[in-house]
Amino acid sequence: MRRISTFLAALLLLAATLPGVAHAAALSSRTHLFYYPWYGGSSTGYRHWQQGGHTPPADVGANFYPVLGPYDSGDFAGAVEQHMRWIEQSGAGVLVYSWWGQGSYEDGLAAGVLEAAARHGIRVAWHLEPYSGRTAASTVADVNYILGRYGSSPAFYREGGRGAFYVFESLRIGDWTALDQVRSSAIVLAQTTDTSKVAHFGGMYTYDAIAGATAPGWREAGAYCEANGLVWAPSVGPGYVDDRAVPGNTTPTLARDNGATYDREWQNALSSQADWVSVTSFNEWHEGSVIEPASSSPPSGAYETFSGAYGTSGAASETAYLDRTRYWAAQLGGQPASVNLAQGRPVTASGAQGGYPAGNAVDGNASSYWESANNAFPQTLTVDLGAPAAVGRVVLKLPASWGRRTQTIAVNGGSPTGYAFDPATGNAVTIPVSAADRYLRLTFTGNTGWPAGQVSEVEAYAS
Repeated sequence: MRRISTFLAALLLLAATLPGVAHAAALSSRTHLFYYPWYGGSSTGYRHWQQGGHTPPADVGANFYPVLGPYDSGDFAGAVEQHMRWIEQSGAGVLVYSWWGQGSYEDGLAAGVLEAAARHGIRVAWHLEPYSGRTAASTVADVNYILGRYGSSPAFYREGGRGAFYVFESLRIGDWTALDQVRSSAIVLAQTTDTSKVAHFGGMYTYDAIAGATAPGWREAGAYCEANGLVWAPSVGPGYVDDRAVPGNTTPTLARDNGATYDREWQNALSSQADWVSVTSFNEWHEGSVIEPASSSPPSGAYETFSGAYGTSGAASETAYLDRTRYWAAQLGGQPASVNLAQGRPVTASGAQGGYPAGNAVDGNASSYWESANNAFPQTLTVDLGAPAAVGRVVLKLPASWGRRTQTIAVNGGSPTGYAFDPATGNAVTIPVSAADRYLRLTFTGNTGWPAGQVSEVEAYAS
């Protein structure tokens, strides 16, 4: 399991609870909360709150009633500021912003949410929703638009220099080849555990809070992501109920069981070797999956409360799921995920054979490869990681069909070492390193199998 030590996790949790200690210091960049900015207050006709035929303010389309009442997602000084304080309290370092296309209502509120997040040390990733007419090409355009419009914000979340984009209902589109265009600037996650459906993506997530209780296929998905340099971000939730928002629905209810459901889903995520854990949700009120505080004294008996969660009652129960998220976020930790930091990054070489350019070494395709000029050692291959990055190991690969060969390679100025690429073990070698440099430099000084340096993939990981 890629996580911080139990001792350090305990220190982070203690720091998050001590009076006068800034929560931001303990925020986990690996804990992501799905965040919905689609609500409107009285001036907008209570946008979204009236779902299911309800009449706010006392009557809203949700089985729980917000402590803030039917708030406005554009109330940056009020509701949004309070949200950021609560997210800090939860220990989560990233909110995943529900985004519905260029020029949408949610797009119009994004800058204000980023500003509020920045004040609290919270970062913002993006949930690309299935707006009408969405295609793979329009998704690429959306990624570039978001990077261009919001990428300069101090709250913009990046992992290894790349922004993070979750694609909801990605299986609606069959061919995602277009995503290769943004590989160097974005980690794009597919919503699936089907490993045959993630070509061109940078990882997988699940979103479904109901499925998190049994975690079907999670271990296999985690293992696949680990082996292929992808992000595995399973989604956990405290429960699910949408009866008031969708009258007559047939979706099963997932009871909270006073917090036992949430704990079970977190345990499932951690045991599946999660890189990030995505929480469904901070505030999707219609589906009753919220950890945002719900009123312990709602306007009527039509609503449920969090009373009983983790042994709490009354006002103390309102923040029970925030506090429990802080506990689990500390277990997961704030270390960077084991993401391939080199994939899609700019790369240069001292020389290359025609048809085998340096870019082949970071394109995510183990069949293509870089090959240096013949009989001209030493040869160098340099990957620009975009910013100084803590790298703990480098994995070098050759095509699986090639025969055994030994290459002599130095990493970041270290001693040249002979590494055996053996087809019996997948033609891959792992090199432990300790570096915090922007550039990953490989120097090839010999190859017993060919008179040139060769590598099909250069992968760099924090751990």
